[in-house]
Amino acid sequence: MILHEKISAQLPAWRERIKSLAKEHADVVVDHVTVGQVVGGMRDIKSLLTDVSYVDPAHGILFRGMPIPEVLKKLPKARGNKIPLVGGFYYLLMIGELPTKEQAEEVEAEWAKRSEVPDHVYKMLKAMPKETHPMTLFSQAVLALQGRSVFASRYHSMKKDAYWEAALEDALDLTAKLPIIAAYIYRMKYFGETKKLKYNPKLDYGANFSKMMGVADRKGYAELARLYFILHSDHESGNVSAHTMHLVGSALSDPYLSFSAALNGLAGPLHGLANQECLGWLLDVYKQFGGVPSRDDLYKFAWDTLNSGHVIPGYGHAVLRVPDPRYMAQLEFAKARFPQDDLIRLAEMVFDVVPTVLKEQGKAKNPAPNVDAISGTLQYYYGVRDFDFYTVLFGVGRALGVTCNYVWARALGQPLERPKSLTTKMLEDVVAKASQPAQ
Repeated sequence: MILHEKISAQLPAWRERIKSLAKEHADVVVDHVTVGQVVGGMRDIKSLLTDVSYVDPAHGILFRGMPIPEVLKKLPKARGNKIPLVGGFYYLLMIGELPTKEQAEEVEAEWAKRSEVPDHVYKMLKAMPKETHPMTLFSQAVLALQGRSVFASRYHSMKKDAYWEAALEDALDLTAKLPIIAAYIYRMKYFGETKKLKYNPKLDYGANFSKMMGVADRKGYAELARLYFILHSDHESGNVSAHTMHLVGSALSDPYLSFSAALNGLAGPLHGLANQECLGWLLDVYKQFGGVPSRDDLYKFAWDTLNSGHVIPGYGHAVLRVPDPRYMAQLEFAKARFPQDDLIRLAEMVFDVVPTVLKEQGKAKNPAPNVDAISGTLQYYYGVRDFDFYTVLFGVGRALGVTCNYVWARALGQPLERPKSLTTKMLEDVVAKASQPAQ
């Protein structure tokens, strides 16, 4: 298998680098933690290790050091398509090198071989109450697969140096099945269809998902699926879903248990629901004006929103100081394919107006749009209009990054994550001591 072969070749050098840092430079100070960071959710504390992705304030997310425009340009594509193969992108995340088209197709072929979903998963999903949230169904389906974990079955018989090999098997098995599970949940929950879905080995990851979703309103959904999964794959290790996968995995819970936990974090309103909130706001604007408003009307509406104590969702980012390249990639995708769609025209006008309003208000450090400001709008155009399902789509993409991080964490022997806590009184004592004049 190409991924196993490539990781095996890289591992000796990587392990030596980590060993050197841990043993020879362990006392070198990286950062200073403030009281505000301790009580404010550990924001911006530099304490996690990942080489899969990094969020750069000036360039956006870098996948293995490459910015999004470069990734989309250089990764191999299927004939006639403009968006890269997801298999090639997974190779990049896992190996850290651009694949050839043949290597990308080999990953796609691995997914096809591993894609069959066991009968008991379908039975479990069908047995759940109709009102069950799709993210609950998605997380439960992942847990239902756990009985087939290679990592869990081999744990007591394999050496630590081999953990990554079992983790890689699970990572490929899991990511191969997610498009089928997600599409099945969509067809079952919103259309009452319970027929098993089958992966077509002649089609790639994105095309398979598009076909299984049965999206017929517009052509081109396979291209959007590829783009969506790539853009939502990873975002460093500090966000809730990625960090949860890392934390649970550090206890040597297998990838299924760890990813189910990550999905439960992604389902939280402060993490994975932003895309539907952004789309909801756009639809409210559209309804308010009976169509796309004038620039002046939108300017006033934006100010009215802020003055009423509400926020404009999708604008502002904790790290970025430029428009999110993930937003720009989706806007360019839409403008190239359906520039006259009303919601896309409205989204583009919001991009022009809202940052100006936020700058005038003076509260937002970065008033530019983030990925969520448009991602739901593209799904809506293609006919996927059940808002609760959007986070499931996010979850399929996020699996690509977090499983790569899991494999490398086991390969490099990353330890159990166990930060130290302080009491409120301890912090107050630290503050009191810091406020005393120097002797």
